[in-house]
Amino acid sequence: MSEPAKINPDDYADDRRVSYLVVEWKRLTQAEIDAQELLEVDPAMKELAEKEIADINVQKETLMKDMERIVGSGEQEREWPNEIVLEVRAGVGGDEASLFSEELAGMYLRYAESRGWKTKSLDESRSAQGGYKEAQFEIKGEDCYRALRFETGVHRVQRVPETEKAGRIHTSTASVAILPIYKRSKIVINPGDIEIEFSRSGGAGGQNVNKVETAVRLIHKPTGIDVRCTSERSQQQNREKAMQLLVSRLQQMKNEEEDRARSADRKSQVGTGDRSEKIRTYNFPQDRITDHRIRQSWSNIEGVMAGRIGPILEALDKAETEGDLAVEGGVVAEDD
Repeated sequence: MSEPAKINPDDYADDRRVSYLVVEWKRLTQAEIDAQELLEVDPAMKELAEKEIADINVQKETLMKDMERIVGSGEQEREWPNEIVLEVRAGVGGDEASLFSEELAGMYLRYAESRGWKTKSLDESRSAQGGYKEAQFEIKGEDCYRALRFETGVHRVQRVPETEKAGRIHTSTASVAILPIYKRSKIVINPGDIEIEFSRSGGAGGQNVNKVETAVRLIHKPTGIDVRCTSERSQQQNREKAMQLLVSRLQQMKNEEEDRARSADRKSQVGTGDRSEKIRTYNFPQDRITDHRIRQSWSNIEGVMAGRIGPILEALDKAETEGDLAVEGGVVAEDD
């Protein structure tokens, strides 16, 4: 196992997990300064002062190890769960946006298949002309969140729709959200804040599906967030899965707020994970995909849409690791 990353205790003064350790670390730091000053003004106290400084350093080192362990284990739990919900929604562009939304979902599902991950549709809402107005999929597999965590945001497509007779290029958007499912979440939901609706599930699944109200919709009244699950055969199973998804949505909202609050202090970042950020453009006429956060482009759109998105994901992961990013706390100007 690799050593925990070094942290700056000042950055965690408001973190309830380690704030008491930060207070003690600051106290020891001040005591170290006082001992050093005593050493400089009174040579007769040299031996005593040096012993005190040595003792303080041992205590500070122990505190740092404790903080790194606590912070590191918390971040590992948050960042690398092996179960996510992929959510795609059509944005601006009407039917073309819905079609693009479905293509994006297919891209991720095919990539998941290539990685050996399990996928399952949770809920789908289609437009009149085809494509997804909104859809959610469950993905389970090792490192699935780690691989896809930077895909949250607005994806833009530029191409000539099949229905366009004049050959004009249209611009449409779809939003993607990668919602990690936490086995141990700190989010606590008051049952009184939830409104529950039941309905009949549509689609294939046998006669029982359409006769029994198994579909579940949960509405979190304080935030207005609503989730729906229709994938399971029983109402209870759908309710449990919907609650799991709601917790994940609330956790993501909390993470986004924390990331935005910290973004001004970051030297670099791929993005806050906010689904309102415009992160990537798929330009079909020029066979070019551009990720605006790292100012990199790739060709072979057809292959990427077929699920071969690995090089893009690897470039984002490398950029985050190395801090080799073109912008600070946001996205760069997009291609026209």
